[in-house]
Formats: sequence, C-alpha cells, structure tokens
Amino acid sequence: MPCVLGAAVGAFTIIFTADLSAREAHYSLHDDASVPAAASVAALFNKPPAGTNQCAGAKPSGLVNLTTFGQGMVDFSNTECFKAGVQEQAGADVTKGFKGTKATTVTPITESYYKKGLCPVNVHWHLGAEHRSAGQYDETGTGPTEIAHRRKLAGKVRQGMQCKKFDKADAKFTKPFDWKFCKDMEVGQTYEVHWPHSALGACKSVNQYQTPFYDGVFCNLGAALEGGLQLTSQNIASSVGVQAQVFTIVNDESYYYPDLMRGMIVDGDHGKDMAIYTGSTTGTSRNNKICSMYAPITWQVDRTCHLVSASTFDKMCADMSAQRDDMSDDFHAHGSRELVAKNLTANNQQSL
Repeated sequence: MPCVLGAAVGAFTIIFTADLSAREAHYSLHDDASVPAAASVAALFNKPPAGTNQCAGAKPSGLVNLTTFGQGMVDFSNTECFKAGVQEQAGADVTKGFKGTKATTVTPITESYYKKGLCPVNVHWHLGAEHRSAGQYDETGTGPTEIAHRRKLAGKVRQGMQCKKFDKADAKFTKPFDWKFCKDMEVGQTYEVHWPHSALGACKSVNQYQTPFYDGVFCNLGAALEGGLQLTSQNIASSVGVQAQVFTIVNDESYYYPDLMRGMIVDGDHGKDMAIYTGSTTGTSRNNKICSMYAPITWQVDRTCHLVSASTFDKMCADMSAQRDDMSDDFHAHGSRELVAKNLTANNQQSL
C-alpha cells in the first residue's frame, strides 16, 4: 500500500477515502510513530482542545543575543549574499551530476530524518518548483497560467519551474476540482511541497505542526541551548532538514494518497531518486543578491515530478485545519525563490 517516509509502525490513523464528500472513513496503518495519530473524520470539523502552544513565537528573527549561552550575537536577518558568513543557499539545481561551487565542510543528513530524531513540524508548498531537475521540472515545463498570471499581477507570488506532464488535451489536467479547504489552487499546475523537519520540534505532541514553520523548527531551541547545544554549522544541518517533492495536480482519483501532510510519498518511483545537499530556507524574500541566514540545513529533494490528485491536496489542507496551531497561512501556494546560483550552491550534493 502507499506509504509516506517514516519509521517504525506505530499509529493507526482514521482517514477519508478520496471522495471527501462521501464522509466514509477507513483505517490505515501509518508508518511514522513520530506523527501524532489524527482522527481525520473528526478533523474535518474539530480541532484539539484549546491549550498552551509552547512553540508560538519561537522563531528567532533579527539580531538575537545568545551570549548567555556563550554563543554571542546571532543575526538571522536576510543579508547580501556576498558578505562574509553567508552560508550555502536553496533551492538549487538538483539534476544528477550537478555540483555547486560553494565550498562547505558540512555534511547533510543522508538517512531518513526519523532515524536522526527529527520529526515533521509543518507542510507548505510553492507555486512551481524552487528546485530544478533537468527533464523533470525545469524552464521547459508547461502548465496552465491562470492562477500564476492572476497572482503575479496582484504582486503575490513568483512562479518557479514547471513539470513537463501537463497535457491540455487530457481532461485530468484541465477538469476543475471543487476545492473545499486549499485556497487558490489549480488543476494541471506544478507545486513543490516542503516538509520542514526538526530535532527541536514538539515531536509526538499535539503542538507538533506549526505555522509559520520556523516556530515548529525552533520550538525547543531554548531548552536545547540550556542543555549545551552549540549552534555550529554541522549541528544545525544535523538538527534541521526539509523534504521536498514536486507534483503536477490532476483531477483523477487514481492518483490519491491519504496522508500528504505527514511527509513525502515513498511508493514506487516516489522518493526513489533523491538529491541531498545543504542549503538554506527559501521564499521570495531571498534571491541571488539577498540570502537567507537560516542555514545550513539539510535538503532531501525528489528529482522526479509526480502526478497527484487534487483531492490529495484538499485532504492535506483538511488535516492542517485540524491542528491546534492555526495553519491557514499555508493553505495556499507560496511564491518560489529564483533558482540559486551555482556559486551559492554547496558542493556537497549527493544521491540517496
């Protein structure tokens, strides 16, 4: 049966069938014990009991004083890329054989994140792909332009690379879908999904998933610093990682997967050809002149573009709506950062 990247068999999850309107539930054995079991039937209508969200506001920003922990002042503000101290960036060209020229001694996580004690703390996606995989999602890809054009005119998002699967003569790429939970989504469009993972997250708790994702990533940073964690480049890359997978959305239930919120799909050719490297956080506030200082972190990127049903995404948004933290700012696609230049890309890309 289809599964998502995970570990020891641990949690039964009630999930919906592909037809959300049918309200027919069935049981599925989920393979990641780090993910809290979610009663998705109730999830479409209820949230967990109100309580304290210890991750709220955990994102460090600007100049942060860590002298108490013997680590001086740390600046998380976006910075000119040419300045000293700027680390490798993302998203990169992940075409097999490509190698960046920015020298680094940092080693990315080359195993499944759960094996290193990281758990998913968020899921969000970008319009188009922020990474590039030649022949899969690149400059020659195609797709519908309605949403991309409309949102670009509104100054909201930048579209990234597109897959090469769109076929306007095939109804599954063009038939509208009645979205119930996700916002401003489009059948036939390419989206890159990110699952940030962290060893500092509120793993196995009701507060595990957070928006913004930084709150989830840094949730227990204070306690870790008090426990002696040093924010070295290697410790950061060993504690924070992102899974990335690129999809073209189709209106076809034969491409339905029930648990996309929980991590990238590993099934058949899903997750089979992986690029691994260290980079940074992404988003359109960064480019090849202004860089992210949330770095270096591990990236594990599926080089292959896949088809997935619109109902898969809508089910994911339904599950997101059932989290204690308000994840509504991630119900729509975010803009894509421009492809990172070779001289800003780490020279440590490898395959898993």
